[in-house]
Amino acid sequence: MTGCMRASTLILGGAKSGKTALALRLAQTLAAGQGRLVYIATAQALDGEMTGRIRRHQEERGPRWTTLEEPLDLVGALGRAGGPGDVLLVDCLTLWLSNLLTLAGLETGAVEARAGEFCQAVAACRASVILVANEVGLGIVPDNALARTFRDQAGRLNQNLAQVCQNVILVAAGLPLALKGAPPI
Repeated sequence: MTGCMRASTLILGGAKSGKTALALRLAQTLAAGQGRLVYIATAQALDGEMTGRIRRHQEERGPRWTTLEEPLDLVGALGRAGGPGDVLLVDCLTLWLSNLLTLAGLETGAVEARAGEFCQAVAACRASVILVANEVGLGIVPDNALARTFRDQAGRLNQNLAQVCQNVILVAAGLPLALKGAPPI
């Protein structure tokens, strides 16, 4: 494997738990004023509320960040965006899975294949990679097949990424807990 394993981090947590805030601080620390900061966004501005949310997030990041919008091809995004010394922040993998299942209309096997390719790309990446994902399996069992498929896919992806990432952090109520590797900043 090349490069990326020295600083690959998976940050998990619930909605509004503080995952992205932690990821941004970690990325800025890793870049240490020298490396390029690239935010790989999986969200799309499909309505006014999401457009405003995206704009606020861009303003919070500031001008030092380059934003790459990629709702489906994260493997390609890692390849295009990352070089040695760069820090890539992918936010959010849970939305990426939703995009694959709904926007792209992929079947379970195709989603699993894409997830496997992504895990390999993270392991081979020359840049430092920070991944943000929701931990969705802590609640009730969903009442429909699509929601159960989504929950299962998210759980498998998180497990597989936890295997290839050097650090895994769980965030709850804004508090990080290192599950694997060094504690966060």
